[in-house]
Amino acid sequence: MMLGKRLFSPVLVVLVWEVVCRMGVIEPQLLPAPSAILMRMIELAMQPLFWIDFGITLYRLVVGLSLAIVLGVALGLSAQLSPITAALLDAMVRLLAPIPKIALYPALILIFGFENASKVALIVADALFPVLMATWAAARAVDSKLIWSARAAGTPVAACLWKITLPSILPTVLAGVRVASVIACVVVFLAEMIASTDGLGHMLTVAARAYRTLDMFVPLVWICALGLGLNSLIGYAQKKLSHE
Repeated sequence: MMLGKRLFSPVLVVLVWEVVCRMGVIEPQLLPAPSAILMRMIELAMQPLFWIDFGITLYRLVVGLSLAIVLGVALGLSAQLSPITAALLDAMVRLLAPIPKIALYPALILIFGFENASKVALIVADALFPVLMATWAAARAVDSKLIWSARAAGTPVAACLWKITLPSILPTVLAGVRVASVIACVVVFLAEMIASTDGLGHMLTVAARAYRTLDMFVPLVWICALGLGLNSLIGYAQKKLSHE
């Protein structure tokens, strides 16, 4: 029932879109019908070159998001080690979080080049902060008595963070990861549109330059599907952990 309610609005939008296009209200060159986009997706899916571009985008997305999660969790937990560490981290978040990371992309290209490294670095820079802030906020809310009891029993600080703090904050951390996954999808697509010779973003740029509107929508739908898939997978893990 809940799934049906969630699907109702998207399905309704697609149906209205299809009807409007078939009635000729909007020129197909400006806005293709969903059925035409689906047929073109099937056509391109039969071509090996498409899956190479898809795999490249997926690789960049997974690597960048994974690094952002590891760094975000590590930094968020490190703030619990000492007040000095927390103060330094707070200053870093206040200074760097508001900066639009896409503005750093030219500098990242100069440092890492036009290949995967610069795109992965941009994903990490943008997706890091939701994970970091979720981890930090959740870690501060952990009952301090649990930490004190473990420390009194001789458990090292690092072991306390790993065995007590991290398991108790995982659902909240995953909420931050869900936000980071959406950001990562947007960022990898933008990076490939700006400076790339492969990937889904590059496919859209090439199609736009040739005024192939139908081909422009195919990579857009695929990146949306990637984002929805990641979001659903992380949301499922979050629910499982919350009900344990």
